[in-house]
Amino acid sequence: MAQNNEPGIQDDGGVEPQIARPNSITYIQIPADDPSAVASFYASVFGWSKRGEGDHVSFGDASGYVIGAFVAGRRISREPGILPFVYVDSVDATLAKATANGAKIVRPRYDEGGLWVATIRDPAGNVIGAWQMQPSG
Repeated sequence: MAQNNEPGIQDDGGVEPQIARPNSITYIQIPADDPSAVASFYASVFGWSKRGEGDHVSFGDASGYVIGAFVAGRRISREPGILPFVYVDSVDATLAKATANGAKIVRPRYDEGGLWVATIRDPAGNVIGAWQMQPSG
């Protein structure tokens, strides 16, 4: 694991192997008026790590394969162009956790060909999705 303050970045300035995956999405920046507060939301709802304070707060997702930052001064994605989805164990539990932490439901859980999918608006106003395999039975 990196000793550096940035998730996925090694002390020598290199990138951890699980992040340096060619042709894969490995780093994203998420707009936030209050990066620290929004980072806390993602930590509470999705288990993401949070590093730093101020206008640029780094994160690592729960998989260890994606890193990024919550950044101030960028337009919030209220109407998604690119719509990121987070795979979760339970869409219903995630919606409950998300709304308890300040999110608004944009589209409640729906069936999409063997998947359960929903979209929310995070506390900054960005629209993101959650999905899971539909339970059998």
